[in-house]
This record gives sequence, structure tokens and C-alpha cells, in this order.
Amino acid sequence: MTTVLLVDDDIELSGMLKEYLEREGFAATTVGDGESGVTEALSGRYAIVVLDVMMPYLNGIEALRRIRMHSRIPVLMLTAKGEDIDRIVGLELGADDYVPKPCTPRELVARLRAILRRGSAALAAPVLTEPLVVGPLTLWPAQRRAEWAGRALELTSTEFNLLQTLLRHAGRVVSKAELSEQGLGRPLARFDRSIDVHMSSIRQKLDMHSADRAWIQTVRGIGYQFVLDVRHE
Repeated sequence: MTTVLLVDDDIELSGMLKEYLEREGFAATTVGDGESGVTEALSGRYAIVVLDVMMPYLNGIEALRRIRMHSRIPVLMLTAKGEDIDRIVGLELGADDYVPKPCTPRELVARLRAILRRGSAALAAPVLTEPLVVGPLTLWPAQRRAEWAGRALELTSTEFNLLQTLLRHAGRVVSKAELSEQGLGRPLARFDRSIDVHMSSIRQKLDMHSADRAWIQTVRGIGYQFVLDVRHE
């Protein structure tokens, strides 16, 4: 059974989601505050975390920050409807995806399965004997490891998937729809900024090592490309 940790101070909602998840074949545990959520998330007992943003004392954003200091466990954020800033900050801190509240249990389960499916597909993929190398960037897909000129790059699972997709098509534009399918494991939704936020985070991490060059270019209205012929901007 896939173990899910639900972190939400809404006891009634948590109970409903827990019941639905268990009917769908998951093993779900609920906690009602951010502090306990961080402790449980780092315990090693769970495959994925569902983390509500709006909680008293220690909110979901700070809880995610603490989790990401020590773990790459997949995290799905629950955000208030219309609160774009919470979604953006959560994704920037390393959340794998988000679902706006109120959400249906069916939608939540679909998003969880999409995230878990990406991880399972990566593990089940044929082991590549050669790394994927473009310029100073090297990815080892089987090991989910990345380096920039010999220095380790700390990427979330979603960031790794997106960067791997760009590198496999280096030199050409990859549409947001394709990036969403391969990086997020779901079709691109209208007005969804997740891809843009993830790409911004990847760029920042690459800029730490090569601040004077733009390796990832935005092609307005279409998508992104990892450029082969890099020029100073």
C-alpha cells in the first residue's frame, strides 16, 4: 500500500480525504498541525505528503521549507482558491504540485497518482549506461542525479523531470503541454503557471553556477528550450 501523510487542521476534511484515499487503496495518516507534519514527513514512513497551506502556528509554506531542508519526499500542496502567491511560493520551495481548495477527493487522488507515477516510471525506466550530457550539465536518469561542471545540482523530482525533458530535446523548443505531461504527469491546465514557476527555479539553480549565461530560453506562447549555442545576453 502507498502511504500518504495528510497535514491539515481541518479535521472534517482530513477525515473525508482519509476515508476516500483508503477506499482507493492508499494507507493514509492525518495530523492537524505543521510541526507534527514536519516530524512525520521526515520519519521515512510515507511515500508522499499532502500539505495544507493555511494552518495556525506553523503554516504549510514554512513546514514545506523545513521538509525540503532534509528530504526530497514528494509534496502536494493544498492552497486556497485564487491564492496564486501561495502556489507560486510553494512551487518555488520545492512542492511537486498543488490542488486549490475546495477540491474533490477524486481530483486529489488523480494528482497524487500522477506524482507517484512519475517516480515509478523513473525507477522502472531502462538503466542508461551513459549519462545525458549537454554543455556543462550532466544528468544520470537512472540515479536521478545531476551535476553542473562537476558540482551537484539539488533538484526536486519535478525539476529533474523537466530538465531531463529539455535536455533530451536540446536545441529545439519543447511546448508547455509536453513539459506538463512529462514533468507534472498531467495535461496542461488553462491558466496554470506551474511550469513557469518550476522553470524559474531551475534557472536560478543553473545561474548559481553560470550567472552570465542563459541556458534556458523562453519562447513566448510556446514553451522553453535548452540552447546549444549559448550567447551572452
